Amino acid sequence: MTGGSDGHHDRGRALWAAGRLAEAHDAFAEALRLAPERLESFDGVAQTALHLCDWDKVDAIRPELERRIRQGQPLPPMLLLGYSGDAQLQLLCARNNIRARIPPFPPLWRGERYNHGRVRLAYISPDFRQHVVAGQIAELVERHDRTRFEAIGLATTPDDGSDLRARLARGFERFHDISGMDYRARAAAIRGEEVDVLIDLTGHTNGENFGVLAQRTCPLQLTWLGWPATTGADFLDGVIADRVVAPAAAEFSEPVLAMPGSYFVTDTSRAVGPVPSRAAAGLPDSGFVFCSFNANWKITRPVFGLWMRLLRQVEGSVLWLRQSGGGADANLVKAAQAAGVDPPRLVFAPHVALDAHLARHACADLFLDTLPYNAHATAADALFAGLPVLTCRGTAFAGRVGASLLTACDLPELIAETPEDYEALALALARDPARLAALRGKLTRAAPLFDTAGFARDLESLITSRL
Repeated sequence: MTGGSDGHHDRGRALWAAGRLAEAHDAFAEALRLAPERLESFDGVAQTALHLCDWDKVDAIRPELERRIRQGQPLPPMLLLGYSGDAQLQLLCARNNIRARIPPFPPLWRGERYNHGRVRLAYISPDFRQHVVAGQIAELVERHDRTRFEAIGLATTPDDGSDLRARLARGFERFHDISGMDYRARAAAIRGEEVDVLIDLTGHTNGENFGVLAQRTCPLQLTWLGWPATTGADFLDGVIADRVVAPAAAEFSEPVLAMPGSYFVTDTSRAVGPVPSRAAAGLPDSGFVFCSFNANWKITRPVFGLWMRLLRQVEGSVLWLRQSGGGADANLVKAAQAAGVDPPRLVFAPHVALDAHLARHACADLFLDTLPYNAHATAADALFAGLPVLTCRGTAFAGRVGASLLTACDLPELIAETPEDYEALALALARDPARLAALRGKLTRAAPLFDTAGFARDLESLITSRL
């Protein structure tokens, strides 16, 4: 019986990799039927349902997901963030995962204090490649105060040959590819570097570093940026956040180290290409353009239903979404039809180069955020490109990032506290061009969100206050 489950699960993984999500879902479901307690197959079923925007399946899976977590099953915390904004359930899920997967280790660092003259600040990540996290921190690394800090990069994935990888390698004073080492060797190498502060940029995302962090390699181990929730670990000395995304310390296993502004960092050196015409962007020449370039798995049934009500009320409007394929786009079109919205009013944006993507934001009128998982880098891109973002403050870290970004842009007017307020404000802005233009006028790159040099100083002060 287990052998049969193995075969179906492996088939599901192969189909997922090939972008055949509906078939992958069915394969995972058959694997789960044959082995009901197989967590990786349940994860596959739940993940594919989200990515397909198959909300009937999502709604059926949600209570089972919550039941398994409350029973202590170590499901991937990333899965839960797409299903629930319950911060306490997220904490329980993360703790279940750490407890089941990460054994206790004797500490490699035993209280020694170093006298290097400068703080040795190391960042560890599998995403020092063509990846959104690498793009976010590249300028920060370049702006660290080299008279006080020695910035070290620790890459746990091989060189992908990208310009971004090369830029990071130049930006760090020392850059080490430790991808060929196991987690024990990685921890020993970090201890050998006599690192003062180790910042993990990964959390519970792909390529996590908990096997290294659990060995206590240095005086101060922090988590930041790549994981928008608690890790559930007791071997971290803090999560770098802010008072908007992390107002309640009880939601975290780690102490919350609050930045004075947003916890989110941006690369302001990015180029914005020439603005295309609406026609070139695949949009109608006239009419209001609602936009949401979030990953499709963040689009939930309640949010999409709200968006469809907006389209029905704003004549000639369209909703501009990121093209995803794999069956999700077709399911969104079907859902729009069921809501009484003609399919051509959903426009799907293909993948383009970053400069072109930033430029095409100018063709939209208002970016609509998602819940329970907000736009993060996607919202920052929109704001950097000058497009107002409307968000609804969520109930956990991942759903409060939009509010953090808008607070750092001095645009609290675009933060709704309830879905009802979000819908009403979106409708009001679509019907009031002058009001929307005034908000767009307030959005400038002089905002604190885009002051990367200032962010570097604030982060350095936060770190030194803990040493």
